[in-house]
Amino acid sequence: MNLRGAAAAKFFAEPDAGTAGALIYGADAMRVALKRQELIANLAGPEAEAEMRITRMNGAEARSDPAAVIDAMKATGFFPGPRVVFVEGVTEVQAVPVIAALSDWSPGDAALVVTAGSLRKTSKLRAAFEAHGRAAAIGLYDDPPGREEVDAAIAAEGLRLDAEARRAVDILATELDPGDFRQTLTKLALYSDGQTASFGDVALMAPATHEAGSDEIIVAAAEGHPQAIGPLMQRLAGQGVAPVALVIFATRHFQQLHAAATGGGVGNLRPPIYGPRRDAMERQVRGWGVDRLERALDLLMETDLTLRSASRAPQMAVMERAFIRLAMMAKR
Repeated sequence: MNLRGAAAAKFFAEPDAGTAGALIYGADAMRVALKRQELIANLAGPEAEAEMRITRMNGAEARSDPAAVIDAMKATGFFPGPRVVFVEGVTEVQAVPVIAALSDWSPGDAALVVTAGSLRKTSKLRAAFEAHGRAAAIGLYDDPPGREEVDAAIAAEGLRLDAEARRAVDILATELDPGDFRQTLTKLALYSDGQTASFGDVALMAPATHEAGSDEIIVAAAEGHPQAIGPLMQRLAGQGVAPVALVIFATRHFQQLHAAATGGGVGNLRPPIYGPRRDAMERQVRGWGVDRLERALDLLMETDLTLRSASRAPQMAVMERAFIRLAMMAKR
């Protein structure tokens, strides 16, 4: 079987107990690894690792000992329960023993999970898994995750999100690579501790590396340099930074300033801030004051709603106007 989209997401989450195996392939090694991890956990169960019901090898080992894959697939484990043979990083040159093992699979054998890099349509490895009636071939590409995948990731972390937080999570799913996105959801689940997470919580947990490219324009706005906004926006647009991502990070920054202004200073922020960024934020808190920070947050919320609405206004222009207005507020 060749699975895509919702069918692939369902297979990863709820694989049939009689599955012979799956080939997961794609250029993004992290994306492939996450899906392989999910599938093995759902095929073999949470105790499979401890009960030694998972056999691991790589493509080179399978090629050097052609019988190893079949032997592992047919072996009887000490503990009862479903078993998995995982062969990592198989190339076309190493495919022969894997294809032979899949052809020899019979009910009661371990499921065969194989990962590979990019594979052409003419790949013999792909053809073997696509043609097998009880196996699946799933190609993973750089497309943003669909709603079903995001729903599954949220459910896996036990997260509860309000409407604004869910929209922010959907944006991060398109902006971050799969590993960073899952780590962000994990941090958000720990931070919210079973409570419903808000837009501000999502903004606070977004990775700092993702914000780094946006930092300069947020500082320019917060410190009153409107003349710097235009050139910085042009640079960010050229880098493909999304306007909604900019409003998320700007909102988080001004929320932190407001929290510091109302809570006794930057030193009381959670998580704490150190280094040059702390000095800059202390300077901004003194310059803005609580009232203007609240007006800045109102402006950012209005901008966020405009960006998410059906408005036909150019989104980068809307965001640039908001940054200029913030910078003029800072100057006053």
